[in-house]
Amino acid sequence: MSRGKAVMVLGTTSGAGKSWLATALCRWYARQGLKVAPFKAQNMSNNARVVPGLNEGLGEIGSAQYFQALAARRVPEVRMNPILLKPEADTQSQVVVMGEVDEALSRMPWRERSALLKPRARAALHELLRENDVVVIEGAGSPAEINLAPTDHVNLGTARDARAACLLVTDIDRGGAFAHLYGTHQLMPADVRGLVRGFVLNRFRGDAGLLAPGPEQLEHLTGVPTIATLPMWRGHGLPEEDGVFDDSATGSGTGLRIAVIAYPRISNLDEFQPLRQLPGVRLSWAREPRDLAGVDWIILPGSKATAADLAWLRAQKLDAAINQHRGPVLGICGGLQMLGEALIDPHGLDGNAPGLGLLPLVTVFERDKLLRSTGFQFDTALEGPWQALAGVQAAGYEIRHGRTQAHAGLPPPQVALRNAKGEAVGWQSGQVLGLYAHGLFEQPAVLRALFGQAGRPLEMVFDGLADFIDLHFQPGRLASLID
Repeated sequence: MSRGKAVMVLGTTSGAGKSWLATALCRWYARQGLKVAPFKAQNMSNNARVVPGLNEGLGEIGSAQYFQALAARRVPEVRMNPILLKPEADTQSQVVVMGEVDEALSRMPWRERSALLKPRARAALHELLRENDVVVIEGAGSPAEINLAPTDHVNLGTARDARAACLLVTDIDRGGAFAHLYGTHQLMPADVRGLVRGFVLNRFRGDAGLLAPGPEQLEHLTGVPTIATLPMWRGHGLPEEDGVFDDSATGSGTGLRIAVIAYPRISNLDEFQPLRQLPGVRLSWAREPRDLAGVDWIILPGSKATAADLAWLRAQKLDAAINQHRGPVLGICGGLQMLGEALIDPHGLDGNAPGLGLLPLVTVFERDKLLRSTGFQFDTALEGPWQALAGVQAAGYEIRHGRTQAHAGLPPPQVALRNAKGEAVGWQSGQVLGLYAHGLFEQPAVLRALFGQAGRPLEMVFDGLADFIDLHFQPGRLASLID
């Protein structure tokens, strides 16, 4: 059986631009008529999507690989990100293998579990190579972490297994780009160093001619040419994969002001990307009460550690500011759970805690995670600021341990949203709306109802990325990577 070609995007650091460049490559090669699949052996992110899994079930992968698959015009699936680490604390992560949580591996020390994870990732990689013309691989962090090199299957092991044509990208806006490229290249093992086909300078501002003679000297030292200098481009339309996005890049709208509470274990923040692109909307992060002054909406997003993030929210005194807010308040998944009366954790998964008391709901954390990709419909009886959503249908996904019901001793809230099974997954009480559905802001019908505009289609975003690298890579370089 023939074997597909592999193109791998490595970075000098986290945040160098690997994810968006891999996404752009997926669309560029797909537009050449090739069958393309993305791959990342191991991702660490609390931004996840529900996709087809093993044995006709559902699983979860990192959002970056989800978008890369769409850019490649493929259905996202668990082999594209066989290992997903979802941080729950500074020294603890939930381990997801082929879309499913593995509790035993989650409890195991990192160095011990790495040897067990490598075969699973390797098998998925080779399956994708056999089934596709091109596999676009995203590295993780840096390939020059010499303390991790003996067990690094994510960067070094994957590059070797795939015999990948590697690009090494750096963020020149941070400074020290030539040193980052040279040092990373020199610290990589010789066999992987020999796979590097080109350096990429990302996020450059100004006249590229002023870089000379830097690229030439770097090539003289390493034998590797600099094959692209990519200008600073904040408006490409893809969500940030790691952490919260820079407030300076959240749009310049002077109309509706929306603040998202940025607690430490925030999850699924990528679903707010469409709001960043809407004219007339200003999206910002809130970490202390003064960040909520004068905003119109407050959003409590998802959380990987709901009780701990709720405790942080209270320590920051954001609870009082949220309760005093007179405008709309929206909670999504973990944010919905925080808005209720209580969090009950009989299995020790997340923690017990009193809620903010803005919705008469109680959440019980169950051991098994619920994953569901489904359609939703808003109730026709929605009132107040959420009335525009009445009767709107949309698609999205659920990913949670919590099960939420009305508090038995309080008047029940208005059911605001039901999933395709007819189950209540959203509730309203006055200005406050809580939803279990992720991804609704990616739905044109929801955006039109709330903001009167549908936003930028993803297909336009992907084509824009491919056009951008086609323009700024040296002619013929992208095709030569798969020769």
